[in-house]
Amino acid sequence: MKNISICFEMHVPYRLKRYRFFDIGQDHYYYDDMATEEYIEWLVRTSYMPLCNTLKEIVQFSKARFHFGIAISGITLTLFEQFAPEMIDILKELSASKAVEFVGVPFSYSLASERDENEFERQLKDHATLIEELFGQKPSVLWNTELLYHDELAPIAYKLGYKTIMTEGAKHILSWQSPNYIYQSAGHNKVKMLVRNREWSDELSFHFSDRAWHNYPLDAENYAQKLSELPSEEEVMNIWCGAETFGILQQESSGIFNFLRALPYYAMERELCFVTPSEAVKGHTPSSVLSALHPLTWAGEAKDLSLYLGNDLQQEALNKLFAVAERVHLCRDKQLQTDWKRLQDITYLHFMNHIDQGATQYESAYDAFINYMNILADFLQKVEEQYPTTIENEELNELLKTIDNQEKEIAELKAKLAKRASKQ
Repeated sequence: MKNISICFEMHVPYRLKRYRFFDIGQDHYYYDDMATEEYIEWLVRTSYMPLCNTLKEIVQFSKARFHFGIAISGITLTLFEQFAPEMIDILKELSASKAVEFVGVPFSYSLASERDENEFERQLKDHATLIEELFGQKPSVLWNTELLYHDELAPIAYKLGYKTIMTEGAKHILSWQSPNYIYQSAGHNKVKMLVRNREWSDELSFHFSDRAWHNYPLDAENYAQKLSELPSEEEVMNIWCGAETFGILQQESSGIFNFLRALPYYAMERELCFVTPSEAVKGHTPSSVLSALHPLTWAGEAKDLSLYLGNDLQQEALNKLFAVAERVHLCRDKQLQTDWKRLQDITYLHFMNHIDQGATQYESAYDAFINYMNILADFLQKVEEQYPTTIENEELNELLKTIDNQEKEIAELKAKLAKRASKQ
């Protein structure tokens, strides 16, 4: 039986406020809470909640035979808890149905995998902990930021318990091969690869309501029929897209939600089975080895990191941020740690690109860069004040260990005093 693996990506960044040069050292709060709340309310109302309600309907109608995946960042879940708790509730309902798999995602949706292996591992662990706390699942499949992958990531992922990695089905990686197979990573022989079917995924995200598109109008019955006509030996069709496809990229009036409701019926009628990412690889032997020597993503035409690191502005911003990574790892200041997680969001780098200026709050890439760098200057100043660069990292680590031990001793003494006082 042929399998269809559908996965929806959800990521919402914190909106940064307008932060000027004269705010550096004076204002240590960088976020526009009102704009963030307004954006989340609109996103949830227009896309995320209607999508989840539709998925809930489909699961009930199919008697839980409709399975799918969700890739949601820790930042997004944190924002939902603060501004849209109803999203946490419905995601818990979907999880309880056993129909959805929450895959592993870097907590901050950042490029930590390209700059700091320790930070990358920490983010995956933090995300896994949050997913387990909220939904009772332990992620075993990895969706790195923007489906970012290269061979060097496979050993790191495997060490953290991820035996399957999801990535983009770019032509320059697949060559003549089909995305509809399970592959083995060239970076680790025990890591399997799931590859996004770019054609069938983009049909929904970018062409569903495009009257000039050669497959318009795209209806669920024809879509299911075409999938069923693919070669019988092809194991899985990976249809992955951003959740905002439903309701935003393709508005409700286009019929996109009705399409999603109808697709499982017509697909199952043709003996197509819907599976989660981990179910997609279960029992399947990789057909061949897939290698990506350079970073591969699902972004832009080039399917690489050019939208995020393609110019000097973006590279300087990322380099400045990660220059203090080791010191931030050593610190225990909660607000500093919180800002560190939030400021890594890849969205801020995207705003600095010269290629795609859609969906940005800034007038230009330079405007985005200046605002971010002003914030970063204040953040770096706070790091310097607490953990001066005049102290070597090893010396600083020893000092923090000493302080930590002293605090433990004080806590133990207080506990003993309290115990004695209670006996008197």
